[in-house]
Amino acid sequence: MADLQSDQLGQAGGRLPQVLIIKQPIALDGYLPDLSKRFDLLKAYESPLPIDDFLATFGKTVKAMICTRGTRVDRELVSKLPSLELIVTTSAGLNLIDLSECCRRRIAVANTGEIFSADCADLAVGLLIDVLRKVTSGDRFVRAGAWPSKGAFPLGSKLGGKRVGIVGLGSIGIQVAKRIGAFGCSISYNSRKPKASVPYPFYSNVCELAANCDALIICCALTAQTRHMVNREVLLALGKDGVVVNIARGAIIDEKALVRCLVEGEIRGAGLDVFENEPNVPAELLSLD
Repeated sequence: MADLQSDQLGQAGGRLPQVLIIKQPIALDGYLPDLSKRFDLLKAYESPLPIDDFLATFGKTVKAMICTRGTRVDRELVSKLPSLELIVTTSAGLNLIDLSECCRRRIAVANTGEIFSADCADLAVGLLIDVLRKVTSGDRFVRAGAWPSKGAFPLGSKLGGKRVGIVGLGSIGIQVAKRIGAFGCSISYNSRKPKASVPYPFYSNVCELAANCDALIICCALTAQTRHMVNREVLLALGKDGVVVNIARGAIIDEKALVRCLVEGEIRGAGLDVFENEPNVPAELLSLD
């Protein structure tokens, strides 16, 4: 996260600059005491007031805002913060922030940059191994007492030698490629444009990438162009033995199409860290192994 500085936010008259936090920042709990020494933290999540009333009461003097996951910053919200100079989000993604409005209002926006790239890449590989080797589904099978009654659990599949397509070869995608390469997988990718610095084959079309892969790992940002980019056509191109992993944003995959493909066995499986309408997860997905 950007290092907030009191003097950069127009501290005047000895008063600490006011920083708004709408949703409880669980990941930042350990940092709040230190931040409280340098800023007047307005914790909307601790107030009994509805958010509109809270903003009407305190919003006019807010200098900065810390956005935890799920905080949407649209034009309506920004209009209630006339003194806002800075927005800091605790995620790498900026899809919940109206960047055009921030640009118009000359509000600076900072995200986490590459801080979480390695962790996200670890998770992507973990999810892929989990789906292929049936790790958690096997765990549920044993815990449910199904082994004595249903017999041996179906074998999974190894990761080594698989053809893996990465959608979005940015800081996270590159880290995923390094890890996947260590398993002896062949790597190809889709991105906004080819990257001369990497040796992997480039596909300008995600559907063509899927057709030439055993697994597809989604690492790109959610934009108007990437929303539902992984649709039914792409999933069918991936095929019945194909696996999709999403560590980016849920809406990059058409979730209804994904559910249909999984239920009908048109792809092998999915490893999902994100969903289209969080925290709501389709019941059909919860019923699958």
